[in-house]
Amino acid sequence: MRILSRYILKELLFPFIYALLVILFILFTNFLLRAIDRFLGKGLSFGVIIEYLFLNIAWILALAVPMAVLVAVLMAFGRFSEDNEITALRASGVSFKNILLPALAFSITISGILIYFNNAVLPHMNHKARMLSRDIYRKRPDINIVPGYFIDDLPQYGLIVQGKKGDRFQDVKIYSKENRKFRTIINANEGEFSTIEDAIVVTLYNGNIHELDVQNYENYRRILFEKHQIIVPEDNLSLQRRESASRSDREMTVAMMRKKTATYREKCQTVLNRITKHLEKKFAISASPKDFEETTVLLACLSEEFKMDSTLTKAELRKKERAITTTRRRLKADFQILEGYKKSINRYEVEIHKKFSIPIACIVFVLVGTPLGVMAKKGGLVTAVSLSFGFFLIYWAFLIGGEELADRNFLTPVFAMWSPNILLGAIGIYLSVRTAKQKKFLRLPFTEIIKKKGADE
Repeated sequence: MRILSRYILKELLFPFIYALLVILFILFTNFLLRAIDRFLGKGLSFGVIIEYLFLNIAWILALAVPMAVLVAVLMAFGRFSEDNEITALRASGVSFKNILLPALAFSITISGILIYFNNAVLPHMNHKARMLSRDIYRKRPDINIVPGYFIDDLPQYGLIVQGKKGDRFQDVKIYSKENRKFRTIINANEGEFSTIEDAIVVTLYNGNIHELDVQNYENYRRILFEKHQIIVPEDNLSLQRRESASRSDREMTVAMMRKKTATYREKCQTVLNRITKHLEKKFAISASPKDFEETTVLLACLSEEFKMDSTLTKAELRKKERAITTTRRRLKADFQILEGYKKSINRYEVEIHKKFSIPIACIVFVLVGTPLGVMAKKGGLVTAVSLSFGFFLIYWAFLIGGEELADRNFLTPVFAMWSPNILLGAIGIYLSVRTAKQKKFLRLPFTEIIKKKGADE
């Protein structure tokens, strides 16, 4: 059995590395094409560009590993089945369970490594990547000009452009934003931006300058020009590396997020205590409503009680009604704050469970991929990718949809993040059991198509 286990692990390892490199290349190329405009023309050193790309490989790797596991299992067991090795092992008395166990051990090892990576390495690399991306964005703000959007990056001026032809921006408007004696507005038909060692040079063509004395509106002048240059001192042309203590949920370890959720739960309890004390103080009600709808019903019942109380004068009744209206508005604001805190808790809880659910998907994919590989009887990369595509699509659709619903408080974070694993795990167990009993499971048309393509290769 040890020889068999080593053999299966060896046959899994090389396809895993191969599939991982292919998937990393595809995902990284897609990222590079979307991100390349962030650093082109910024005058960045080669080392900074390599660092930026390297830091972003972390999250790509976290997504690629589970995919590579499924592709590797399909390739390995597809080849076993194609070469009749599965049939030979079964004829020798080796059960499917013993064939499956080395693959499960392989996936459990990968899952453990990925859990550690997601918690100890990925958050810090995400944080450094975001900080570097922000610093790159701030470098040479002339590159960040987008037609139709107001630009506030320049230290002394704000500007907006309406279009661009070649290297020149069209219909340029520049506004002085410092609190100076004269307020300046510059309009130009065209404009260019260039840089010198410590400044940005704005060259404008065919326009006019409006200057207004903000202390004396009668002091106004208008200047026409064919060409006008503005030199804007800028100390941010060289890349300035900054640090920040603030982190998003994807930049935190589990311990950091647990601490955050504990803080938000304390804030929720503070708000609930404030609601309870307010109701008790104003109306001597000790009830603690769970949400604003329940509060509305409670206050409506209280209003009816006041109307039915014949001992109250009209003035006293109006006073009670005003108190109820004021309380309703105040509690509505409190429950909105409470809802915001709950969404923050859910967002962190989602990220905590995601750090474990995605690595555990490696084990789930083995349960799914092993019987599918035996069924396909073809161990090529094209066959493996074709079979795995549907499962990737289902898994990521459930994961992304679940995360969105959990962030909006429609689902619990546990169900949102683990439901893809539960669904595909159930399918994998069913397929594995049917394969162990050597029974055919559902025959799908796409498997026949794959077999025909494999025969043609």
